[in-house]
Amino acid sequence: MKDFASSALDTATQLGADYADVRVIDERSRALAGVAASLPSALLNGAYRCIAPTLPRRLRQMRPADRLRKAAPLAGARSAEALYHALVSHWPQPDRIVLGSTEPQTPLTQPDGTPSGADLAEHLMYLDAVTYLPDDILAKVDRASMAVSLEAREPLLDHRVVEFAWSLPLAMKMRADEGKWALKQVLYRYVPKPLMDRPKMGFGVPIDAWLRGPLRDWAEALLDEGRLRAGGIFDPTPIRTKWREHLEQKRDWHYSLWCILMFEAWLEAQPH
Repeated sequence: MKDFASSALDTATQLGADYADVRVIDERSRALAGVAASLPSALLNGAYRCIAPTLPRRLRQMRPADRLRKAAPLAGARSAEALYHALVSHWPQPDRIVLGSTEPQTPLTQPDGTPSGADLAEHLMYLDAVTYLPDDILAKVDRASMAVSLEAREPLLDHRVVEFAWSLPLAMKMRADEGKWALKQVLYRYVPKPLMDRPKMGFGVPIDAWLRGPLRDWAEALLDEGRLRAGGIFDPTPIRTKWREHLEQKRDWHYSLWCILMFEAWLEAQPH
């Protein structure tokens, strides 16, 4: 049920335009994020706690230091594809992690299909619709639902709804700092505003803490330098660097590490 709810919300984001990152990626903001991201997490989080009570609820963050560091790579983005790549990549240069590899062609490297005349927000919406939605959100829902023989359908992906959403001007999707504006106006007819105008709450699990706690020994065995080197697939140096920084709580690298851990756990389970 949570996966289906997540799918519905993410589909609404792609069609209705709820891109908080788009609203903070002007040149000065990106430069500031780059400088701030170089500061220690404890200092960033401490400073944030001082100013958090003065911020609107929609701008409050659970992990401000991590959000700033995620924004830092945006400073070098010179195209919508490069910006999107920086936002969604756990390893921005995978060919430096996977030995002897090159990154395959994707809509991020072949932008020919992008709608003509699209501005930055619409460009990101398109990239989400052709990558993140089918390759991540919908895939998770399909696996979870079919595991219990349940046919799940996403009503917001009805082709008529998609076509109508794309026909709307961006001003009806994003107004000031509010995304999904048109969709919310319809929803307000049926649901009281106080139930909807709240910070987004995800369904995440504390993998970052688990990797430092109950999963530490399991992860350490899979990320062992000798094991990685003997496998001949990954360069262990950057992986071990992130692992040490994560354990020492200098950075939260659980997304990057989890990709490697899942591959190594799958590889270990294969018959030899």
